Amino acid sequence: MSAPVLETLDLVKRFGGLLATNSVSFTLERGARHALIGPNGAGKTTFVNQLTGVLKPSGGAIRLEGRDVTHSRPEARVRLGMSRTFQINQLFRTMTPLEMLLLVLGEREGRGLHLWSRLDARADLVREAAAIAERFRLDDVIGETIATLSYGKQRQLEIAAAFAARPKVLLLDEPAAGVPEAERQDLLNIVSELPAEVSVLLIEHDMDLVFRFATRITVLVNGTVIAEGEPAAIAADPTVRAAYLGGESGDA
Repeated sequence: MSAPVLETLDLVKRFGGLLATNSVSFTLERGARHALIGPNGAGKTTFVNQLTGVLKPSGGAIRLEGRDVTHSRPEARVRLGMSRTFQINQLFRTMTPLEMLLLVLGEREGRGLHLWSRLDARADLVREAAAIAERFRLDDVIGETIATLSYGKQRQLEIAAAFAARPKVLLLDEPAAGVPEAERQDLLNIVSELPAEVSVLLIEHDMDLVFRFATRITVLVNGTVIAEGEPAAIAADPTVRAAYLGGESGDA
């Protein structure tokens, strides 16, 4: 059996007297379709912020492909193959989807903003950006200003931008949040069609999306893992149903 692509060992995060992450040991297998769920205040976003380096853990360890990244900066984790989306999108609203994707590709190539001065010499990146836009159903709006796009299209673009970094691990933090019902099917299809070689951790309150996507689910309550298993087992677990599936939505 291959080593997990991402794991945490007794991860702890304290905010003063509040224990937001309580000795969480978690494993994301290579090629996984894994969901993290939990009620309001469960600590899901705190956990993801530790995985990505936004928050420094108070204790424990984080390993990416066996490498200790507990104290690595966020940009270093991106270079090592970890990419994420956010609950609220982080797009440059004055750009077009093509420009946004090219910016990510330029960063990935180590060129950043210098890419713009030699765009004519990097037709390969333009082709790659166009192919990514098509994969994520953005080819029809590739030249439009991001601010004018529907919210569903903006969420699709954020996932596309995260994918453009060529991640080994992709963390999707509530991709369906705020997306109108009419646009959710496209989003569900896009998430379902992500390549098998990308290991995905989905943090989501939309249970339809969770149960249609995930083959394994971890349940977090008050910073503690209370259950983990296949979707059918999680849905039938009375402790989980009492803590989350029959309770309120939200996050902290």
